[in-house]
Amino acid sequence: MTPTSDTGRSDDESADHDVEQEPGLEPAPTVLEQIGGVSGLIYSTVPVVVFVPVNSFFGLTAAIVAALTAAALVFGVRLVRREGLSPAISGLLGVAICVFIANRVGDAKGYFLFGIWTTLTYAIVFVISIVVRWPLIGVAWHLVNGQGTAWRKHRRTLRAYDIATALWALVFAARYLAQSELYDLGATGWLAFTRIAMGWPLTALAVLATVLLVRRAVREEETVSA
Repeated sequence: MTPTSDTGRSDDESADHDVEQEPGLEPAPTVLEQIGGVSGLIYSTVPVVVFVPVNSFFGLTAAIVAALTAAALVFGVRLVRREGLSPAISGLLGVAICVFIANRVGDAKGYFLFGIWTTLTYAIVFVISIVVRWPLIGVAWHLVNGQGTAWRKHRRTLRAYDIATALWALVFAARYLAQSELYDLGATGWLAFTRIAMGWPLTALAVLATVLLVRRAVREEETVSA
């Protein structure tokens, strides 16, 4: 006979329940989940898709109102669907900053200026992290999973994180070079197209490559630690 506890559950059932409630056993969010998931990547394109055509037909002021309205609707949808609050807030705030700059510049192309300089900043920061031997992909991965810094002592593991971080630096640098050139040319329509084309599709590919490289790094860590 299986022994039971005072609550009427068997000891085995109690143990299973305790394991299920153990916070430490909850799976860590994936890289894609941390940036809002696939839906988050798609949502980020909605204000841009609205802004450019409205500007073409009705002018900058109408485009600013339309972009803010679209961003607010996306924010509401994400709240209703109970998606991550941080990506929703950052998305709304990002659009607010973009339209503010566009209004200050007095030209629709100003909407893209914040994103252009942000990508350059990201590229520089990622490169610096590799130079100082603290590749950001490795730091972020182990921070999210609540692990220490022992991974930096493993040469092959560190190299894998270097490659993953360098990949993201290249993505950001490519975005900056392409979009800054179009900004100088005043090609607002092509700026929108390039932002979308080099946005979530490139991000999805970078995430996939990152996951593969990180898994390889984790296996190497386990091999060295064994």
